[in-house]
Amino acid sequence: MLVSIVIRSLNEGRHLDDLLVMIEQQNCQGFELETVVIDSGSTDNTLDIARSHGVRVTTIQKEDFSFGRSLNLGCKYANGEILVFISGHCVPANSYWLQNLCRPLLDSSVSYSYGRQIGDDESNFSERLIFSKYFPDRSAIPQEGFFCNNANSALLRSTWQKFPFDEELTGLEDMELAKRLVAQGMQVGYVADAVVFHHHNESWTQIRHRFEREALALRIIMPEVHLSWLDVIRCVIVSTYCDWRAARLNGVTSTSKINMLRYRWNQYLGSFKGNTEHRCLSRKAKEKFFYPHLQDKAEQDESLRPVRRTSPNKS
Repeated sequence: MLVSIVIRSLNEGRHLDDLLVMIEQQNCQGFELETVVIDSGSTDNTLDIARSHGVRVTTIQKEDFSFGRSLNLGCKYANGEILVFISGHCVPANSYWLQNLCRPLLDSSVSYSYGRQIGDDESNFSERLIFSKYFPDRSAIPQEGFFCNNANSALLRSTWQKFPFDEELTGLEDMELAKRLVAQGMQVGYVADAVVFHHHNESWTQIRHRFEREALALRIIMPEVHLSWLDVIRCVIVSTYCDWRAARLNGVTSTSKINMLRYRWNQYLGSFKGNTEHRCLSRKAKEKFFYPHLQDKAEQDESLRPVRRTSPNKS
């Protein structure tokens, strides 16, 4: 069986080499492997790195880009019976990531699987707490509900052919697809032992825009969700206090208190703007969201303790 790893990329030179090295180190017993990069206009060394590893490269024009359309083109370009999606700034934690992520599909347990995401000391601690919330250390195969995340996921080609990604959403194309699958009686599974390090090297503006475009998409997927200014203030205060407490209990000093506060402020401000924004976006607004300025559990979660990931090229 052929498995295709599809990587969306835009100026991913910082982490792409580590990602491709770890893909080459995967235990692929029982299947063959190909890697496909779908690039949307990188101006750094992303494409040089990709070609140096012998991966197949295709492109999408910036003006045609959406998250769903990029993935659909990558899937068409790929040949595998299983399609694996991973962000260009994610790096598998070990050589069993791929096998663990694909196993529920091979066992016919689910039609769509996604794996765990964690951060390291380069990540803002508040984001690591978000990872801890949505990607716990216990699998659910199948899970309840339709949460899913394409930064680290796998889908049967036969499923994608019947249910391609929505090309109009400003984000959360994974959740939208998962919701459709669940409505058709299919199942989604969370695989806790398919772990990747997820690196977001973003400015405060980029963080705010990311949550804004996701909130725009969430209005379509879950229109019953509403966010008021009072919700924003309450969430910022409560989340920041919990972040500070969890950092102290876990001995984390890599993120300052003020940067935790700034992260939560931009998270909820972006979510509020997206939740209240008009759904019909202009071309200019779409470019803003798709290309944002290119230049108790927390107390026990071991993934929140200080950790510095070693590059696979140096390990």
